[in-house]
Amino acid sequence: MAAPYLTVLIPCYNERENLLRGVLDEVHAYLVNQPYTYEVLISDDGSTDDSREIVRRQIADKPGFRLQENPHGGKPSALWLGLQSARGEITLFTDMDQSTPIQEIAKLLPHFEQGYDAAIGSRGLERQDFPLYRRLGSSVFRLIRRTLLLRNISDTQCGFKAIRTEVAREVFPMLEPIRSPVEVSGWRVTAFDVELLYLLERGGYTIAEETVCWANRDVATGKGKSYLRESQEMFAQVLRVRLNSWRGLYDKL
Repeated sequence: MAAPYLTVLIPCYNERENLLRGVLDEVHAYLVNQPYTYEVLISDDGSTDDSREIVRRQIADKPGFRLQENPHGGKPSALWLGLQSARGEITLFTDMDQSTPIQEIAKLLPHFEQGYDAAIGSRGLERQDFPLYRRLGSSVFRLIRRTLLLRNISDTQCGFKAIRTEVAREVFPMLEPIRSPVEVSGWRVTAFDVELLYLLERGGYTIAEETVCWANRDVATGKGKSYLRESQEMFAQVLRVRLNSWRGLYDKL
C-alpha cells in the first residue's frame, strides 16, 4: 500500500469526555472528503481512564485510523513514539480536543507546496473562551519567550503544527524530554514546542506561521490541570532551552 500524503497524529491522555463528544467523527468527516491520502494515528500516552477502549470502538468503522498504545511518558513522548510509525510525507500534530478544528489544515498545507519544512498554527490575540487571566499570562509568556528565543514566531504553544515527517524525525531526538526522559506522573503541559521550533530554526529549516481558528473545546476532566503549575513549568523550560543553547548542547545540529 502506498504511503499517505498526510499523517494526523493525535496524542491522547485521559480524553474520555472529548472522545465521547465525537471529535474523531469530526476528523473523519473532514478528511474523507479531501483529495489527498491520509492516516490518523491516535498515540495513547498510557491513559488511566477508558480512552483506549473508546478509541478502539470509534475507529472500527474508519479506514486509515489506528490506535498506538504507549506507556505513560508525557505528550512529547507520545508524539515521538507516534512519529516513528507515521507513514505520511507530512505529519500534523493536533490535540484531541480539536480546539483548532481539523479543517484548519487547509491553511497549512499550501506552505509545503512552496517549499517550507514546517507550517504552524497561531491562535492570534483574540481567542474564544480564553479567560482574561490566561490572555494576560499568555502575553507575558510570549514577551519573555520572544526576548530569549524565536523572535520571529508569534505563538509557539498552539498545538496545531505540521512538519515534514523526515525533518521531525531528525529533530525530535534532540528534545530534552526525549534525550533525557524523566518519570512523568499524571498530565503535564510543557514548553517542548519552544525547543522543537528552536531546533528547527537553528537547523536552517523554514517555518511558516498561519493564523488559525481556535476556541477552547477541551472538556476532559481526567488530566488534573493546574494553570499555575503549568505556567511555572513552561517558563522554566524556556530558560532551559536558552541555557542549553549557551552550553552548546545543540551545536551538532
